[in-house]
Amino acid sequence: MLKNIEENMEKSVQVLVDEYSAIRAGRANPALLEKIAIDYYGTQTPITQLATISITEARTIMIQPWETSICSKIEKAIQISDLGINPQSDGKVIRITFPPLNEDRRRELVKEVSKITENAKVAVRSVRRNFIDKQKKMKKEALISEDDLKRAEKRVQELTDRYCDEIENLYLKKEKEIMGM
Repeated sequence: MLKNIEENMEKSVQVLVDEYSAIRAGRANPALLEKIAIDYYGTQTPITQLATISITEARTIMIQPWETSICSKIEKAIQISDLGINPQSDGKVIRITFPPLNEDRRRELVKEVSKITENAKVAVRSVRRNFIDKQKKMKKEALISEDDLKRAEKRVQELTDRYCDEIENLYLKKEKEIMGM
């Protein structure tokens, strides 16, 4: 039972890591494009499945679509995304150059990362709460003893503390990355 709880908490941490990878910290990162999709023959398809994406310089991403006919669609999708970046295209290759972040933008990103971090902690605590509620219900139905309930609560709290600490460490690392320390 605790293994299942631990897996759910681990999933919360993994979602956090995925969300962090989509936040621009002044360097080019192909993960920024994962959420951008275009209409490709009637299906919303992520850019990452339609092109070769590479990092040519520290702040430049190059996108080479497998079909040159979709180059303009990819360019338009990037322009209307929330990246705030204007891509340059020569009809065959799209280049995205990320300007260095200013201090205000860095602070905004740290606030955004903080909100994402708090959501991950809430998700971990929610797993704990659901588990404890089930344990209390089992105690009420006399399926487990009071001692079993207390032991289970203690173990799940230890797991919760461990995963919350891991989340906090990931936050501090991301904050350092954003602030350029």
